[in-house]
Amino acid sequence: MPESRFTCSRRMFLLGTASTFAGVFLAACGATPSVEVAAADVPVGSAVIFDGFIIAQPTAGTYVAWSQQCPHQRNPITEVEGDTVICTYHNSVFDIRDGSVISGIARDPLTPADLEQTGGTLNVGG
Repeated sequence: MPESRFTCSRRMFLLGTASTFAGVFLAACGATPSVEVAAADVPVGSAVIFDGFIIAQPTAGTYVAWSQQCPHQRNPITEVEGDTVICTYHNSVFDIRDGSVISGIARDPLTPADLEQTGGTLNVGG
């Protein structure tokens, strides 16, 4: 059998195996961010921004959640003004009811986030 010019030492094999295992382990353990907020802290007809999420109550008792990242260039949306949220990087304005673009250069709506209500607590994300 001809000799291969590529050899793998025991040390290189173990290093490669350990690196592969570590990458798989870290990917499997990555948790989706989540937040817990009291429903009473979300004003009717408006929203709050908390830990990467926009949590809104467009009408009494109806809650929706969105990612805080602007769909335009992933900058954080940082302002709430009545029933809208604003990305101040390029002045894109979004409706809290359905996440649609009202004005600005963003073309895509806000990205929905999972929201679950348990009694007076809202669990978002995760």
